[in-house]
Amino acid sequence: MSTDDLAEDLEGPASRGRNQWAYERLHEAIREGAIEPGQRVMETEISAWLRVSRTPVREALRRLQAEGLLEPRGGWWPRRRGLRPAGDRRVLRHAGSLEGTAAALAARHADATELGILRAIMDGMQALPDDPRAHARENEAFHDHIYHAAHNRFLLKSLRALLNFVPLLGRTTYNAPGRVATALAEHQAIVAAILARDAARAEEAARLHIRNALENRMLVVTEDVRAASRRRSARPLPTGPADRRTRGPD
Repeated sequence: MSTDDLAEDLEGPASRGRNQWAYERLHEAIREGAIEPGQRVMETEISAWLRVSRTPVREALRRLQAEGLLEPRGGWWPRRRGLRPAGDRRVLRHAGSLEGTAAALAARHADATELGILRAIMDGMQALPDDPRAHARENEAFHDHIYHAAHNRFLLKSLRALLNFVPLLGRTTYNAPGRVATALAEHQAIVAAILARDAARAEEAARLHIRNALENRMLVVTEDVRAASRRRSARPLPTGPADRRTRGPD
């Protein structure tokens, strides 16, 4: 793990509490791929990166283990991702339903300030460079704002639980060809419906957005599997006793 890459824009724990702050930074690092599957991280290393004691780091690691994002094996390892979660139709239905409901409620209940912030987030997304990670980060802020604008704490809790599952699916869907442009158009449709106070249209636009996102997720995950297979094939085969016997004595 490179501390130069991960410590960019590092902020102090401030008033949120060191445990929560450490958890959020580690969750972000896993979500954005700064800590990857197959990369071991050590408690002492994370403590040095975050510049906090090992106690909040240990608590954060345990929370991430409970959420299924990390495994303790002589250190801590992000869980390996597979194809099944990304293609699970139950995930598709659940995510689409929750996102659609959030958009519909935001169209009904968002106040003037929340609508103004939504416009500002949309303007910011349109000005971003064509960088998948930059769009993925702003996409999270976009959806999180809609969740809060829905003014339903039970829905917010369910959506947050679903977001904790997303890092297990691999790289962001913005890595799929053309996804940056299509996602922007889908976001514009959601925002237009919310601003028009059209709950039905907002719900349908959000559901379509999630359907398209999960289809692109499958493209990204499949390509990652192919890339991993190519890397394995390129490695030299290890030598063992059988190889030494066929070559004869040294």
